[in-house]
Amino acid sequence: MSEQYRPRRRPSSKLRKTLMGGGAVVVLVGLNAPAAVSFAQEKYHAYKISQPGYMRQYGSWSTLAVPREYRTNAIHAALLHTGKVLIIAGSGNNQKKFDKGSFDTILWNPADNSFKKIHTPEDFFCSGHSQLPDGRLLVAGGTARYEVLDGKIDRAGGGMRVKNENPDKAHTFKKGTRFRSPSGVEYISKFDVTVPKAKREFKISYASSGRMLPWKTKVTAGEARVFVEAARTGPQALTTQAAQYEILGLKGKDADNLYGLAQKITTEKQDFQGIKAAYEFDPRAEKYIPVDPMKEARWYPTLVTLEDGKVLAVSGLDDVGAVLTGDNELYDPKTKKWSKGPTRYFPTYPALFLTKGGKLFYSGSNAGYGPADQGREPGLWDVKTNTFTGIGGLTDLDQTETSASLLLPPVQDQRVMLLGGGGVGESSKATARTAVVDLKADNPAFREGPRLPQGTRYLSSVLLPDDSVFTTGGSSDYRGRSASDILKAQFYDPKSNTFRRAADPTVGRNYHSEALLLPDGRVVTFGSDPLFDDADNTKLGTFEQRVEIYTPPYLHGDKAQEKRPKLGAGPRTVGANGRATFRTDRPGAIAKARLMRPSAVTHTTDVEQRSVDLTMTKGKGSLTVEVPKDRALVPPGWYMLFVTDAAGLPSEAKWIQVE
Repeated sequence: MSEQYRPRRRPSSKLRKTLMGGGAVVVLVGLNAPAAVSFAQEKYHAYKISQPGYMRQYGSWSTLAVPREYRTNAIHAALLHTGKVLIIAGSGNNQKKFDKGSFDTILWNPADNSFKKIHTPEDFFCSGHSQLPDGRLLVAGGTARYEVLDGKIDRAGGGMRVKNENPDKAHTFKKGTRFRSPSGVEYISKFDVTVPKAKREFKISYASSGRMLPWKTKVTAGEARVFVEAARTGPQALTTQAAQYEILGLKGKDADNLYGLAQKITTEKQDFQGIKAAYEFDPRAEKYIPVDPMKEARWYPTLVTLEDGKVLAVSGLDDVGAVLTGDNELYDPKTKKWSKGPTRYFPTYPALFLTKGGKLFYSGSNAGYGPADQGREPGLWDVKTNTFTGIGGLTDLDQTETSASLLLPPVQDQRVMLLGGGGVGESSKATARTAVVDLKADNPAFREGPRLPQGTRYLSSVLLPDDSVFTTGGSSDYRGRSASDILKAQFYDPKSNTFRRAADPTVGRNYHSEALLLPDGRVVTFGSDPLFDDADNTKLGTFEQRVEIYTPPYLHGDKAQEKRPKLGAGPRTVGANGRATFRTDRPGAIAKARLMRPSAVTHTTDVEQRSVDLTMTKGKGSLTVEVPKDRALVPPGWYMLFVTDAAGLPSEAKWIQVE
């Protein structure tokens, strides 16, 4: 039989499936139809990324099945020492929910993918948070009032300073209190406000003869701020002149002692306003527990844990929508009270990292409110002496807003990396610049690192147990305008100072997105709040409620689950000698041990995560790890303990508390 008449073999079932998946691209491209080409490319991409070889090299993504009743606008995410993830929305950048007083928190358990709704007592939208030494999560600040944009303000508004000259008692004014100007124009308060009593001071003086003169009494009025709006529309309510305002309803001495002072009441854009409320979330009871409120209202604050376990609250918009000018405060987890902290101005959500010696390093990363020429310089802040030493070398210094930054692993190296970022405010600028500073150098300065694939804002960056940094998402324009989400991910290797490719995510992430490391070694990503959903910027954006999980290459190796190092029984608390011993079947296979602090992340700001190198001693069937004693390197709290083999394959984490 000649060659041309040889019977053709029918394709196997496996080959037919392949043709319908990846091979179909050949047929459909021939149709020369854009829709067909797009469909074919998607099918081929799905086929390619599902191959074991691809996943071993680049990792893989999967979408978490979240029941409808638990889907929310993830604004904040924190990993708790129970292994569960607290997802905080508050009103979720949704004014209708804010007006209804409808605030959301969801607790997700990655171990069994179960969900639970948590009663949320305040609008924690755009609050700050920090891990406490006992494993609770401190949540402070949030939203008192949504912004009102230029052109949409029909009643003049502004801040009213309420004065109290009575040294014997404080006074509380309820929402709706009326203030009358000297010209008779009335303004109405939008919130309750308590004005502290005046301070009475006695001054003793002496005559030249040495005779003591009669005491002099000095009274300093107590003061509080409240936002007010004009009772009526119209230009008569506008003022830029300082004046004293009568408080209606007061009589007698109260009318003399209590009054308002305002300087600027306008119809200009009114920014978000913060709240003073503070709560601890208890992971065991799974509920918010109120603690003393902050002295200042804060919206967009950073909360950072110090070496003694106290928490410093920095920056934010206050109760009249102005950026705080440096009034920072300290929270003591033992007393549950706040006290005055060191004074320094920063833009909102500044990225502050606790470094060796107890100083805070400000990378320059921030998230959006504050003038372009103030508080943008990176540097080391000694909070004990309240001195700041600037650090130079950073290029594109005008594009640190919405950048990512983190302490590179291990923390003992004292190197900080900054990645991407954009221009101030609604700028379309975005930079591909990365930079690293070695804080142990005699004269620390930023040095440029490898460039990102393109200019990127809102990049999420997560430390992994194998000492690599996983970066993903972001957009090339402000809040993903013009369909500018970047569906790319990569790993940064601190040793070689290079990027390598990772599998591409399928869900875009820009403003209001988060990513964090899970105890099983995977990374979860939440949120995204684009301005628009289309390239022409005509369709208003929809908050992204899908949750996507990335499985790194180290979990896709041949028999990876069987080969993973395993830690058995061991203590829940590091001993007084800084050591902890765990059972393990294969101590010889363990190459490294890392303590990893759980994340508390929002607006690309995660000042909690850090990876600590541990000294190891291997015994017969056991592994002893030793934790550094320096609490500036290892702040008190709960940590994930990972061990890895020589190839970087990590164990599942053991939770252990450092006191």
